[in-house]
Amino acid sequence: MVKQPKHRLHREFPEAKRVIVECDLNTCPHCGSVLKPRKPWHSRKYVQTLEGPLFVAGRSKECADPACSHVGEHYYASRVLTISLPYSTYGLDVLAFIGWQHEHEHHQLKEIQGELNRRGIAINERNVGKLYRQFLALLGAADQKTLNHLTATAAEHGGLIWAVDALQPEGNGSLLYVLYEVLSGTAVAAVQLEQANAERLWAWLEPYQELPLAVLATLSDGEEAIIAALKRCWPTAPHQRCQVHFLNNLVEPVLEVDAQLRQALQNDVGGLPAVPEREAGTDEPGADSSFVVC
Repeated sequence: MVKQPKHRLHREFPEAKRVIVECDLNTCPHCGSVLKPRKPWHSRKYVQTLEGPLFVAGRSKECADPACSHVGEHYYASRVLTISLPYSTYGLDVLAFIGWQHEHEHHQLKEIQGELNRRGIAINERNVGKLYRQFLALLGAADQKTLNHLTATAAEHGGLIWAVDALQPEGNGSLLYVLYEVLSGTAVAAVQLEQANAERLWAWLEPYQELPLAVLATLSDGEEAIIAALKRCWPTAPHQRCQVHFLNNLVEPVLEVDAQLRQALQNDVGGLPAVPEREAGTDEPGADSSFVVC
């Protein structure tokens, strides 16, 4: 009798918030031409986070310049890695929560599972242990396989683009900083700190400064500690703020004004009488044109 392989449980959340992540690159790193967005998503999955389920999709770009040596090259939305790891359906905030609860609060995996279940996250004890090992792997930094992948990426593109992002699972307390490489979409390392500190971040990034690989640019949000650490490690590499973080900062005040406007309209229009309806048969010639209010 042939043993049948176990099928991985596939969960869907129809009401999940949609998050479409675009590639952060605007121009081809080889020829400078504007990259063309590709219609198909290069990845799509449901991700369970502490804030609720998400439908996450990544949209890539490609170089369409026929004169470019890398024409047709696909550049992926590597910021998907700041939401969840490849092939994982749990958010990085869940990994950070598990790591903090086990390392600092000294809770057992079974206790952590119960707390996650109470927060609405479907997970069993076995997967809690798996995510904890992934958390330790991130904190343990890059292994030889990852370094080989980075070396191949630098050889293909002439260098790397480093990016750092931070997340705070509980809204306060410790932060999980994640280092990833943009061109290859590789999550490289992570560190958990109780507060943002440029000196600590620089000490964490320093081993990657020593890699014999060129750095084309660095990428981050507007957090001053991250920017200071990146510029100290790679002072000659141009730095760019993440477009999504930047656009979100622009949108926030607009959304606030829009919410106030919608509330004002609701208050003004809500007091008006209902729209009248014409009585049946009044559209016939000679019929009474009187109205009745709903």
